Amino acid sequence: MKKKTLNRRLTILPLMMATYFMVSGGPYGLEDLIGGAGYGWAIAILIITPLIWSLPTGLMVAELSSAVPDEGGYYVWVRRALGPFWGFQESWLSLAASIFDMAIYPTLFVLYLQRLWPWAGEGGHAVVVGAAMIVLCTAWNLAGASAVGEGSAWMGLVLLAPFAVVSAVAVMHPGAVTHHAAGNRDLLGGLMIAMWNYMGWDNASTVAGEVERPQKTYPIAILGAVALVTVTYLVPVAAMAWARVPLTAWQDGAWADVAGMIAGHWAEVAVVVGGILSAVGIFNALVMSYTRLPAVMAQDGYLPKILAKTSARTEVPYVSVVVCAAAWMLSLGLSFTHLVLLDMLLYGLSLVLEFAALVALRVKEPQLARPFRVPGGTWAALLLGVPPTVLVLLGIVRNRSERLGDVSAFTLGAAVVALGCAFYAIARWRKVRADVTGLAETKAD
Repeated sequence: MKKKTLNRRLTILPLMMATYFMVSGGPYGLEDLIGGAGYGWAIAILIITPLIWSLPTGLMVAELSSAVPDEGGYYVWVRRALGPFWGFQESWLSLAASIFDMAIYPTLFVLYLQRLWPWAGEGGHAVVVGAAMIVLCTAWNLAGASAVGEGSAWMGLVLLAPFAVVSAVAVMHPGAVTHHAAGNRDLLGGLMIAMWNYMGWDNASTVAGEVERPQKTYPIAILGAVALVTVTYLVPVAAMAWARVPLTAWQDGAWADVAGMIAGHWAEVAVVVGGILSAVGIFNALVMSYTRLPAVMAQDGYLPKILAKTSARTEVPYVSVVVCAAAWMLSLGLSFTHLVLLDMLLYGLSLVLEFAALVALRVKEPQLARPFRVPGGTWAALLLGVPPTVLVLLGIVRNRSERLGDVSAFTLGAAVVALGCAFYAIARWRKVRADVTGLAETKAD
């Protein structure tokens, strides 16, 4: 008997806004790019990066999501195109990156909240407040994908409204402060910052089983999110350049201070509130994305079956959600802020596998229905992945000497990749053993 579900599925706008938070969450995080590269180069980088990084990735995700609209998204694509080993590595790289990624947002939540409520950042309160945020997002996710998507739409509206108003005020009342030249311009470093702020277009693919008409919804939602992220980065930065806000103002978390300079105290408070909502929105959307991976891997026999349990009412893999939330909560006491480079390395490798899957499926399954198709044949699909792959390699080369304590980021990343190979061998052994046991029991019956 088919399970009855009362859950509404994700439609275009909620999916687009959930994707927006998985990738961006507003202009927060661009401060180092502006201060380090200067307005002209910052604007140029924010225009170029979507063309060589976001658009190719968005087109790849749009085709694969429409062709293989299965729960688990990129894990399923890579497994189908390249085989179970590479599918496992794709999921492993993403889940490993999530440990470093998801520790950042509770920290940002506390940093913005303490500007309104200093108690939140005192002593051990930060861990308690961060844990409360994780509990809130866990409960929110247990309500279903549609609840996350609709909440993303409302949070996006609230957090972007102050930037729209401040940008309008800045354009109407340009300042008279002369631009200070940027210091030592690290343009490649600026490009890496932009890549980080344009990263994660594939994350929404993992909830394909909970999307209304995914073959049509994904291409519109993904490409719409690409446009929205680009506009909401470029417009505020261009407006601040027009207002001649000095480059020396652009320190970490400077958007609130700059908004106060432009439009008054109310704008500063509004941007701080937006920062709080941004941290919640990003974490909330990524919980929805990452937690589908253990559930689908459990269905495939690589992880304990209990992780595949889903709610009959909401279709949410509730055991996976709770287990992942507990793992992310354990990381709260650690400082992962400086592990962004490692996160980018792991994500970059998983992205290269997805572009390889795009090409492999073109070759292996040329007749596969593709409601959205990147124009051109196999060579076009191959060339599409070249710019993002080059950027990933540039990032690895540039950051190869960065150190995390006594270990280089590259060495730690290589160790994480090696662990994925080892865990696959263990998971494969468990799966084969379970399959043999199941076959024996079936014959005995």
